[in-house]
Amino acid sequence: MKSKLHLGVVIFFISISVLSCSPGGTFSISLRYKPLKDFPSLQERVGPTLGIVSLKDERSYTLIGQHVKILGGSNSFISHPLPLQKAISESLTETLSRYGVKTVSIPNWDMKPESLKNIGADSVLAVEIKKFWTEGKGLLFATKVKTSIQLLIHLGVKKEGKVFTRKVEVEKEMTVARLTPKEVEGMINQTLTEIFDSFFSDPFRTTPTTSTT
Repeated sequence: MKSKLHLGVVIFFISISVLSCSPGGTFSISLRYKPLKDFPSLQERVGPTLGIVSLKDERSYTLIGQHVKILGGSNSFISHPLPLQKAISESLTETLSRYGVKTVSIPNWDMKPESLKNIGADSVLAVEIKKFWTEGKGLLFATKVKTSIQLLIHLGVKKEGKVFTRKVEVEKEMTVARLTPKEVEGMINQTLTEIFDSFFSDPFRTTPTTSTT
């Protein structure tokens, strides 16, 4: 009985070693903002046409995450589509159309109220990506995961003659039995949903928002 138990333990740890030392790779993560809230007055507040300025990614790298395994090797994650700015912009466009808000591309904007009269839209949105990273660290029987996203969101509303700016910082930590690309995708998309659901629920609020879970 003891020999069978010992053999089982050996096989278990060999399996862990094989899985942990398996070659790493780069996986595409499909980024999609899927609202959990409804925004019935969004069109009334921002107007029927919203200009989206090309998102500014201030990071110095393309990856959006990495999973470092306990016994060596790692998986890397990139957004789909690439680059990250495109993934977020396309997701916002798809979502806002459901609420009767048409989006148009705005090549540039200085984020000043005085320039709103020259914008070919009722409102204009500019997003600066300060941080966007998911880190998985392998433990003996699990993986600890931390997702950190920091955005600076500027909303200029022509009829208000104002620019509303909100800083959003979100950090989430959790432990999972096994980290897969699908798990990473779910964590990131859930965080994006929380950020933009909060923003579009009250787009004129400018108080910095910090959320830690």
